[in-house]
Formats: sequence, C-alpha cells, structure tokens
Amino acid sequence: MRKQSSVNLENELLINGNCGMAYTLDLIGGRWKPSILWRLFTGSKRYSELRRSMPNVSERILILQLREMESDGLIKRIVYPEVPPRVEYLLTPLGQSLDAVLAVLTEWGEENRPATLNKPELNELTIK
Repeated sequence: MRKQSSVNLENELLINGNCGMAYTLDLIGGRWKPSILWRLFTGSKRYSELRRSMPNVSERILILQLREMESDGLIKRIVYPEVPPRVEYLLTPLGQSLDAVLAVLTEWGEENRPATLNKPELNELTIK
C-alpha cells in the first residue's frame, strides 16, 4: 500500500486522469489480469477452474488480481452459501467491453513478437 502523499501516487493519478490509454493499461495491466479476463470471456469460472488453468500463478497473486479487478468493476464475485463454499467469477458489462481491446492487443503481440524478441541489440546487452 502506497502513502497517499507519495509523488509516485500523485503522478499516477495525474496521468490516469488525463490519459485514457494509461487508465486502461492501469486497469488491465499486470502479468495475470489479461489471462484472467480472457478466460472469463467464455463464461463464469469457479476459482478452482481459474487456478487450474493458470498453474504458474501463485494463489496469493491470483487472489490479489481478482480482488483488484472486482474493486475496479471489471469482474463480479459470487459466493454461494454452500459447504464447502463455492465462489464463481464472471465479467461485468464493463469487463465484457474489454473484449475488443484484448483482441487487438493479442493480435499486435502475435504479429510483432518475433521482431521484438529477435533484436540483436537486446541480445547483446551486458552489465558493466
């Protein structure tokens, strides 16, 4: 948690308040958020389904990313009063509106991954 008076927070609020792209990237940024959203486009998923479909994410990070997206209004968490408890996540209309955004980002990444990964100057970086 950052201090409310930090310069970093002030800069983030200024940039996100004035730039729609920065705001969008702030909402969907992070290593796992796009993957979580992509999985929810096919319908609601139980927590255990999400966890199994992304074996490389830690439980702590998955829960953190889900909570952030719930707080931002991108996903909805439904808790069923059962024993054992059952929790499902689904996209809100706001989250569903990111479908086209993620599709364009995916397409760009697929088209440009080879060019950005095979740059000789990146492969020759050394620490002095």
